[in-house]
Amino acid sequence: MGVQQKKVAVHDLEVGMFVSDLDRPWHQTPFPIQGFHIRSQDDIRAVSSHCRWVMVDVAEIRESLELSDAKPVVFGRNAKSRGRGRDVLQLPPISIREPLVYEEVTSFRKEIRTSRQLLGDVEASLHRLFETIRSEGVADLKPIARLTSQMVSSVVRQPDALLWLARTRQHDDFLYRHALNTAVWALVCGRQLGLNEGLLNHLCVGCLLSQVGKTELSQDMLAREGQLDQEEFAEYKTYVARGVAKLSGTGLSRAVLSVIQGHRERHNGSGFPEGVRGDRIPLLAKIAGLAEFFESLVGPRDGGEPVTPARAVTMLYDMRNIEFQEDLIEVFIQAIGIYPTGSLVELTDGQRGIVISHSRERRLWPRVMVMTDTDRKPLKSAKIVDLARFNEERDAAEAVTVRECLPHGSEGLNPAGYDVTGVDSRWNFSRLISG
Repeated sequence: MGVQQKKVAVHDLEVGMFVSDLDRPWHQTPFPIQGFHIRSQDDIRAVSSHCRWVMVDVAEIRESLELSDAKPVVFGRNAKSRGRGRDVLQLPPISIREPLVYEEVTSFRKEIRTSRQLLGDVEASLHRLFETIRSEGVADLKPIARLTSQMVSSVVRQPDALLWLARTRQHDDFLYRHALNTAVWALVCGRQLGLNEGLLNHLCVGCLLSQVGKTELSQDMLAREGQLDQEEFAEYKTYVARGVAKLSGTGLSRAVLSVIQGHRERHNGSGFPEGVRGDRIPLLAKIAGLAEFFESLVGPRDGGEPVTPARAVTMLYDMRNIEFQEDLIEVFIQAIGIYPTGSLVELTDGQRGIVISHSRERRLWPRVMVMTDTDRKPLKSAKIVDLARFNEERDAAEAVTVRECLPHGSEGLNPAGYDVTGVDSRWNFSRLISG
């Protein structure tokens, strides 16, 4: 579905509209992300205090209404109605003691080459660990600890590369992929928060081991996570306590165990196993829970169509101070962008590709590896366009932007057929419009 923008005076804004652009630079306003739904009259007043007019994304309005009319799944991972009718909890902003500001010290391409094998090694190590636990053996966590340190170092050096590798990697087992991708999302968020490398290590290990308790659940139940009845869901929730029990005697730090224990708790107390809320949930567990939830939305799996990353970002933003703390959601979105790395997209000129990274200043203009021409025919060799740089000196008529985020598995969009480290990135306008 295409996106058509409409210029609207701020006094004509209505609840449900999606604001996609302003009459001034975003960094001159307090709005945390470039693009958001109007959820209340307070939002309208906030926009009115800074702008005279805005651009409204018409397609996003229709999607928002579709979300509102969707029938909820009570015990599944379908979160289309999670924000309605739930308790709202307001807390002071998260404060990080002596936060670090990380600089990107290596290029995306170089980090891809450095860490390409890393995720395969992590998945193999998780497989051995989970199989040992299934057979009631003694878990050796040293390989996981060593590989975790490498994952942290990679994300600290360059946050997009490991995320790209995780999002485009083919996995044999949903459980390992889910744990692995959750850990990468969490690391990218933790880096944005300014956590030191010691805390990032605790966070990563906790995410990787957070699914251990599921080794005691049936494969049928795991395959139907989104369609469990009340009795099945009650058993499903025991996986957290089972995981903590299996790992509590392995020498893991209290910080890591708190991640495993608390990653399914929710800000307003609606989570499990304890139903704790707000500040009673440790910060690392809050980050892990947000990352795990996001991965459950966007991660492909058998028997279900994943939510597009752009839709998932919008859904998260609508859950501020409900299931997740507001400023943590904003940090997460700032870290991953409106179109996160690995998102399949169609540009306004008809070409299609996959997001490889985003601009922290202009999050609606990511870097895209284009894989098809304007007729959706696959290119022999992919090309990279940095939309933020390309559009910087151009007026609106010449700008090329993301028209829409596409579903996982869209025809002709398989990044495995291209080597992103060798893709041509020397773009100019004539080449862009010619495909």
